[in-house]
Amino acid sequence: MNIIDLVTDKNAIIFILLFSRISGFFAFLPFFSHTNISVSIKTALALYITILLFPVATYTQLPMTELSMFFAVVTELSFGFFAGFLLNIVFGALSFAGSQISMVMGFSMATVFDPLSGNNSPLISQILTLLAVMVFLFFDGHHLILLYLSDSLSEVTLGGFYPHDGLLKVMVSAVANLFKLGLIIAFPIIALSLLSDIIFGMLMKTMPQFNLLVVGFPIKIFLSTLVLVTILGSMMKLFREDFLRYFELLKALF
Repeated sequence: MNIIDLVTDKNAIIFILLFSRISGFFAFLPFFSHTNISVSIKTALALYITILLFPVATYTQLPMTELSMFFAVVTELSFGFFAGFLLNIVFGALSFAGSQISMVMGFSMATVFDPLSGNNSPLISQILTLLAVMVFLFFDGHHLILLYLSDSLSEVTLGGFYPHDGLLKVMVSAVANLFKLGLIIAFPIIALSLLSDIIFGMLMKTMPQFNLLVVGFPIKIFLSTLVLVTILGSMMKLFREDFLRYFELLKALF
């Protein structure tokens, strides 16, 4: 069979919609949307996976006009957006926890560029986010995303995705849990900071010559750093459990 024989209207529609879905995944999902990965590499990888999955892809049998084709491409891109939105909540919770830890440690003004979000973030947030990416690769999170992408072709035909009511409820609930997850992760450091502030306040009442700026803050930073190093493994374990739980929520897209 000549390759020219494969260039039909049906195959062209399937290829465009499949490439749009994969591009949406690479544009919004964790790790694949990393700003340090160049657009040319993302595009080449999306094209390669499109060619691999093309034989198993099907599309909704609807009359494809220019307008319907445009909306089909938009819905495929939105499929990746909603999936990336859910999974990035876990990274967002970790970044929020890092910002709270930085604030109580006195590092809120020490910001660095975060390649994952493309914005400046507190130093502790950057450290936790980079460690989370390493843990994400360690438990093959990127492979889980590729498998989910492959499974989505059999669950949701190309051009057949739409944001239903159940999906919107899952999104609202996930956003509400973002701050709760962040506070749970940062709670040991916040509790230590509150306890140290109470102790330093009692010392300043009993010993007015006690200089909080000279003595108190270095002690507070040292204790917070010590506790942070101690619980870092537990933080990453909690991140892994939360990511896998949110990964199961991706079934709401089907």
